[in-house]
Parts: sequence; C-alpha cells; structure tokens
Amino acid sequence: MKKLVISIIVAFVLWTVMFSPWTKEYVHFWTAMSVSAVVLISLSFIFYGKEIKQSIWWSWKDVGIGVLSAVVLWGIFWLGNYFSTLLFPFAESQIGGIYNMKSGENYWVVGLLLLFVIGPAEEIFWRGYVQQRLSKRFSIVGSMVLATAVYTLVHIASFNFMLIMAAMVCGVFWSLMYSWKKNLLLLIISHALWDVAVFILFPIA
Repeated sequence: MKKLVISIIVAFVLWTVMFSPWTKEYVHFWTAMSVSAVVLISLSFIFYGKEIKQSIWWSWKDVGIGVLSAVVLWGIFWLGNYFSTLLFPFAESQIGGIYNMKSGENYWVVGLLLLFVIGPAEEIFWRGYVQQRLSKRFSIVGSMVLATAVYTLVHIASFNFMLIMAAMVCGVFWSLMYSWKKNLLLLIISHALWDVAVFILFPIA
C-alpha cells in the first residue's frame, strides 16, 4: 500500500500544479496534463504492471459497451449542464472556465492528446492501478468509494465546484463500469471518446 499512497500523493501534486490558481498561470495546461499522464501511467506499470496487463483484453462486445458508455456519459453531462445552470448562478461561468483551457489551442493536438495519452493514462492509473489495488484490501463497494473519492479530491485545488462535481460523476461512472466488467480496454475507450466528445466535438457549453 505504501507504493499506492506515494503514487496518489504524486497525482495530488501534479493536479494541484495544473489547477491551483496560484500555480496554473505558470504552466501550460496541456503540456502539464500530458506530462502528468506519462508520469502516472509509468508509476502504474512500475508498481502494478502485471495486474494491469491482465486487466486489458480485446472483446468486440466490450469495445461496443465502451463506445456506448461514452455516449451515455455525454448525455448525463448534457443534462447536468442544463439543470446546474438553472440551479446554480455560478455554474455557467465555472463551466466556461473549464472550456477556456482549450482556448487558443490547436484542437487537433488537444484531441489527439485526449484520445491517445490523457484518457488512456487516467484509466490505467485510477481504475487499473488505484481501484484494482484497493480492491485487494477492501470490498468492491469500499474500493469504488475510495477510488472515486481520491479521483474527486485531486481536483479540489481548482476551487471549481463544477469541475469537482464532474470528476465525482465520472469517478462513480467509470468505477461502476470497472467493477462490472474488469476490462480496462473498455474503460480506456469510454474515457478517451468521452474526453474528445465533451471537449472538442460536441461541447456541452
């Protein structure tokens, strides 16, 4: 567990540098996010590589579920955006702040990073390493709750309520899917496609 705790602390530091109002102005977000993804995926394979590799296999059915789940999650966020802007006066500006992270960027570059680097790395780390490792010590529900809590809390340095809630929703969604299918390929497809859809192809705001 010591290696897992160290890995999570590293994730907290990386996400704080990217999102904290005191540090984010000094880093290029997409470069920092890509470097963070490489660091986390490296830690995952160094500390838990064998188990992660065993959690990835090809199945047309799971590929289809991955694609469909990305569509479902996009729909959940579309509804969430609609209702949150009705309920919270700050929602629109905070969601706009999230989308401002791609302002001035080459959308092709951002899309490719999300599809092939950031999305896959996050699933390998958060579900393949963190949640799977926690499941060896805690119950299925307990590991899901803990993994989702940590995934949510690493975004807290942003002080953006909508981003933190978005992370929680994604954490619950993908934790449930991992507990159900145990196939990381499905999660990688789901996360990567959802990232590209919600940020680039079909933004909700």
